[in-house]
Amino acid sequence: MYGAEAAAIYDQTHRARGKDFLAEAETVLDRVRTRSKASGSLLDVACGTGAHLEVFGRHFARVEGIDVSEPMLAVARERLPGVPVSVADMRKFDLGRTYDVITCLFASVGYLGSEAELTAALRCFHRHLAPGGAVAVEPWWFPETFLPGHVAADVVEVRGRTVARVSHTVRDGDASRMEVHYVVAERAEGVRYFTETHRATLFSREQYEGAFREAGFAVEYVPGIQNGRGLFLAVAA
Repeated sequence: MYGAEAAAIYDQTHRARGKDFLAEAETVLDRVRTRSKASGSLLDVACGTGAHLEVFGRHFARVEGIDVSEPMLAVARERLPGVPVSVADMRKFDLGRTYDVITCLFASVGYLGSEAELTAALRCFHRHLAPGGAVAVEPWWFPETFLPGHVAADVVEVRGRTVARVSHTVRDGDASRMEVHYVVAERAEGVRYFTETHRATLFSREQYEGAFREAGFAVEYVPGIQNGRGLFLAVAA
């Protein structure tokens, strides 16, 4: 879960590292439209700061988001006034309504700790999907595509704030564990340092597809897109 310090610099650091939220969202929409023409409503699960949701809002009459991190949602509310975003766990949420499209991007499902949790989340997606709707889920790396020992380092300067980010990712059983170190310097506040640890399960493609089927979906995997991790597209079976 992202805390307040990370949420404040999240968009800045990821955009500077080359993440294109607009292009990613448009790619997802293009793929979803091959499975469903419904466009009345969309729910973005693990919406974070709302960067993808902002794009989706240009194409749907109603968009909403959920996330487990209140600090991330605080950024989303500032970005998207009037768009409902709420704290909820993807494994057990109940919003009392259905949506034409449900998305879960930036490999957020990797934070689920087991196949049982993955299936539970997809069952929640199924319960919230309107007839004729579609689901798009971006996975974390598969075991065979994960690169243990990966190091990333970036320095970002935006509007008087400089952020240095260094990460190291290793294999941790059936998961990856990423240690991220930040140094943030601002003219008025000075310099501060903090760290994060992110553990993401390395589900196989077969595990994802099995969980989708168990949750009641017919699913297809599209390789290559979304920074190489691909995308799962599903409709109710």
